[in-house]
Amino acid sequence: MPQFSVNTERFDPYKNFKFRVKWDGRYVAGISKVGGLKRTTEVVTHRIGGDPSTPRHSPGTSKYDPIMLERGVSHDKDFEQWANKVWNWGSGLGAEVSLKDFRKDIIIELLNEAGQVAIAYKVYRCWVSEFTAMPELDANANAVAIQSIQLQNEGWERDYDVTEPTEPSFVEPA
Repeated sequence: MPQFSVNTERFDPYKNFKFRVKWDGRYVAGISKVGGLKRTTEVVTHRIGGDPSTPRHSPGTSKYDPIMLERGVSHDKDFEQWANKVWNWGSGLGAEVSLKDFRKDIIIELLNEAGQVAIAYKVYRCWVSEFTAMPELDANANAVAIQSIQLQNEGWERDYDVTEPTEPSFVEPA
């Protein structure tokens, strides 16, 4: 059975370097790295008195790991403005947290090499638990300054409405 139902001649899995992140109905500028989507379900072990010496296992509570988003430092304020909804220093007693809108749903899209959306995940009730506004600066380094946010979330699911796109064929120039 082929791995790809629409593009049956394709053998290679999707690459990890073409992606986009969307929140508030628009794509977020400059994201260069997205942490993995990981879910862990605890194992509940139990044994009934008359059972053999081996325990039984059943699923317990599931938890979703935080997701780290990274991008180069620029003048775009999206990361900082979202982080400030959780804690905004100097905003006045009782106004440091914006309980009304500090959570957002986000969408992470994986693109094929042609830039078509191939797979998408919806991540629910995210909020910023960690914000790095400015990295360590080093005059001897040769690197881009990276800022990051860590998103706590209450779960994610694949968007099954996003189906495998028909990939364009390469056409030899005339």
